[in-house]
This record gives sequence, C-alpha cells and structure tokens, in this order.
Amino acid sequence: MKKIGILTSGGDCGGLNAVLKGAALMALSKGLELYIIPNGYAGLYNLLDQEHMVKLDPARLDRFDASFAGSEAGHSRVKIKAISNPEKYSRIKAGMKKFELDALIISGGDDSGSVMVDLNQNGIQCVHCPKTMDLDLQTYSVGGDSTVNRIAQFVHDLKTTGKTHNRVLVTEVFGRYAGHTAFRSGIAAEADCILIPEIPANWDIVYEHLRERFTRRIRESDVHSGTYTVVVAEGLKNADGSDIVDESAGIDAFGHKKLAGAGKYTCQQIQKRLKADPSIPQFMKDTGMFVEGIYEIPEVREIHPGHLVRAGNSSAYDINFGFEAGGGAVLLLLEGKTGVTISKIKGRKIEYIESSKAITQRYVDLDQVAIYESMGICFGRVSGSYEPIYREVEGVYERIY
Repeated sequence: MKKIGILTSGGDCGGLNAVLKGAALMALSKGLELYIIPNGYAGLYNLLDQEHMVKLDPARLDRFDASFAGSEAGHSRVKIKAISNPEKYSRIKAGMKKFELDALIISGGDDSGSVMVDLNQNGIQCVHCPKTMDLDLQTYSVGGDSTVNRIAQFVHDLKTTGKTHNRVLVTEVFGRYAGHTAFRSGIAAEADCILIPEIPANWDIVYEHLRERFTRRIRESDVHSGTYTVVVAEGLKNADGSDIVDESAGIDAFGHKKLAGAGKYTCQQIQKRLKADPSIPQFMKDTGMFVEGIYEIPEVREIHPGHLVRAGNSSAYDINFGFEAGGGAVLLLLEGKTGVTISKIKGRKIEYIESSKAITQRYVDLDQVAIYESMGICFGRVSGSYEPIYREVEGVYERIY
C-alpha cells in the first residue's frame, strides 16, 4: 500500500474536511501518499481521462480548513451500478492503475456506502468513513452533530420573530426516512412540537397541544406575546403512513422520489383547524389582536433553512470524529481490512463494522421519544406513560446519537 485515493460523496455536511485531513495526516505519518479524487463517484468514473491528481501534501493541507463544512474534494450523486457502460468497473480500475492507486477511502452515507460495497465486491479495495447529517446509519456519522447544532440555533433564534408577531412557526428540516436531526435539534431548541417520519402525525393531537400552549402563553403575557414552534422532518408521514412527495419531479440517481412540502402541509393542517375552531376569534379579541376580515386567526409561517443546515462551520465533535475516522481508515487499509466502515476509535482500539451492515437504516428510538413526551413535548401522537427501567452501569460513556 503506497498510494491511496480519497473521495467524498452524497450530500455535503460538517466534518468532511476533517476526514480528508485526518486521512492525509495519517498517510503522511506512515510514508504513504493520499490523492483527492474530485467530484465524488463521477470523478472516480472519469479518473481515466484526467491528466493529474492533487496530492494532499503538507502545503496543500494548509490551504483548507478542517473546521469548514462541505468538502474540498467535491461531491456528486452517481450510482456506479446504474451506469450503462458494461465496462464501468474495468474503467475505474484502469483509472486507478493509471495513477497507481492501491485503494480508496470513501466518505458517504447509505447511498454512497452502498456504492462503496458494490465497488469492493467488484475487486476495488475500499474503506468507508460514515458521513450523513441524517444520523441514520448504524454508526455515528460525520456531519450529524454540526447539523443538529445549526438547526437548533435557527429554531431558537426564530422565537424572537415568533414572539414579536405572535406566530406559529414551522421549520422543515432534512430527514427522509429517519427523524434524528429533527428530534435532537428540536429538543435542543426547546421546540413545542417535533414531527418525524417514524410517527405518522395525528393533526388533531398536534392542534390540541398547540391551542392549549400557544393561547396560554399569549394570555399570560403582560404584553400578550407568545409563539409556538414546530420542527418537522421532510419525510413526515400522513396519518395513513403515506409520504408527501412531488410526483412531477421524477426520481434521483438512487431511485428516491423528491420529497416536497412537509412544512407547508403542516401549516395547512394547523391553519385549517384554527379557522374551524370557534374559540379562536374570542381568543383574538380577548388579547387585542382581532381585526375582522384581516386578522382573525394567528399567523402560521413555514421556514425552510434548507442547505444552510449543511453549511458554515463544523462542530468540534464532528472535527474530532472526522480526524479519527480519516486516520483510522488509513490504518485499516494498511492492515488489509476492506469493505468495512470505521465506527469509532477508543484509545488504541479501532472499531469497524462490515459496510453492508453499517449502512442499514437506523430509526429514532421511540422509547427515547417517550421520555420527552412525558415532559410535555408533542410528537403528533397520543403519548403513553413513560415507565423507566433502572440499571446501574460502570461509568462507561457512550454518545447519545
């Protein structure tokens, strides 16, 4: 093992540059050379046509910052198996041979990880560094902590405008199948209601919670000021369990339909119930807000921070994890271990999982949701009682994600 290629794939997020730097610094310490393969799997497929590659030597490493989100290597959403060229794997191997690359380090989520598994099965040595802001792999994934912190800050900051205008604010965030980011960021921002794909929303329950909490806050305020915040994952399910999708948008490279309108749909469901509730006009009159024909129900607004939650700076945790994952991936390759996903480094122990298992979807633990329901947060369902199980442990620290 003398030369290694590294690529990042899928959605951008925090911590990826730390993966690149961690891998490069470890490679340098072991006398290896690490090269960037730009533009993800598209760049890998087209490597044969490139004239040169960028080596991550000390001078090049000084030119980018591990704390910045996004990836110095660039991304694309390409599924190698879906390429029509029957010689696609031979083409990739020829490109690697051209530049004398012995193996690949790939940082990506479940879709990108499935491509990595496919490449490894076709004789291309790979190690996977888990990356997804959705936190839905079996391991912790770089980008998750950065995204949760950014969403939480946005939702928290929005309360100032919510209180100024007495608005219900609905913030839609990423999360197609699993609601980890909505769940954790909503808790951190002290959102009133958190809607995730794992729990189909009962809109009557959401509305009853909103009406009690929102109207009480404004009535009890000496200046009649209050807000109600909802964080909803894009993969929100209707009460019947169906997705909210844009049928006209087609599907992406991995066969996913484009999700559209979870935040807007949530606003519509709340507005419909506000208009139908005979107690709302009296509430508006009692608090000095009612203006006939103009301002008869509270405003409900959707906020969609979108790619802002992927951007900016990375959290300290993601930078640490990124360095460790990148460095650990190099060490795994030196040991001849491929087709695996690095999960964590604990002192001198480098832990890893077979990648086909690591990319299996992980959902929000509904027992974890239950403790927050017992504290009064709404998740769009009838909340049962939280019955704890007490267990003494030997002081072992594990991250909650």
